[in-house]
Amino acid sequence: MGYKNVYQLIAEKMSTMSKSQEKLASYILHNTNTVPFYTVATLAKQAGVSEASVVRFAVFLGYSGYRELQNQMQNSVQMQLTTKDRLKMSSQVYDDSNQAIYDIFKDDMANIKTTMENLDSKAFLDAENLLLNGKKIYISANRSATSLGLFLQYYLDIILGNAHLLGPVENKPEQLYELNAKDVVVGISFSRYSTSTVNIMAFAKERGATTIVITDNLLSPLVPHGDVVLTASSQLPTFFDSFVAPLSLINTLIALVGKKRMNESEDRLEKLEEVWERFGTFYSNKRK
Repeated sequence: MGYKNVYQLIAEKMSTMSKSQEKLASYILHNTNTVPFYTVATLAKQAGVSEASVVRFAVFLGYSGYRELQNQMQNSVQMQLTTKDRLKMSSQVYDDSNQAIYDIFKDDMANIKTTMENLDSKAFLDAENLLLNGKKIYISANRSATSLGLFLQYYLDIILGNAHLLGPVENKPEQLYELNAKDVVVGISFSRYSTSTVNIMAFAKERGATTIVITDNLLSPLVPHGDVVLTASSQLPTFFDSFVAPLSLINTLIALVGKKRMNESEDRLEKLEEVWERFGTFYSNKRK
């Protein structure tokens, strides 16, 4: 369903709704820019209904659950909201009381829970195998997602020794001149999606490379360019995305790859330890 259809559907069905459903529908229709970023718990609290009522409401509308309804609403506004809009939205959702601190933690916990509930274990194992067998691993992660890309590249390079973090393709397109069908390209981006990452993933497909996408949902513009797609919930009604769940997903992926390459990783780590000790990489309070 498109943006208008979602809200038209809600409006059209209001006459057949229960009192709690009508209350929820009214709240959604009056807060179309903020509701798509709410978790079930947050929406229930803001609308003054139970969490079960929110889930039943989505099913009542014909969706498989709240996540599907949320994706449809979210897709309609994520591409439109500016950073300024999202900053304003956060002040509307989180008040200035101490409770706001705990609400943000709860929303992050809800993101991890949603990610686990929607996890495609087969896609996860496919991604693991691709990383283990790729000649070179290129990681494209721009703007705020650079932090996720750097974390993934750092540990994959320790384990495998062949991971490279790409910069924006506009600044240095020659970084991709060796890319070929034996390589794996990982694209990481969340709404608002990076044009550079989308372009790199499209180019990778053209060159025959295998691609892995890490993004927020299946409506992401990266998805058509991914051989394997992994999604992690990043919803937070603030001016920035929550990377708690995406980082947890990446942690799991690194752990799986490391487990499969245990013997090789141990050899690499032993040699790295010698180098780290030689140059005093890590702090030590031992007296010389």
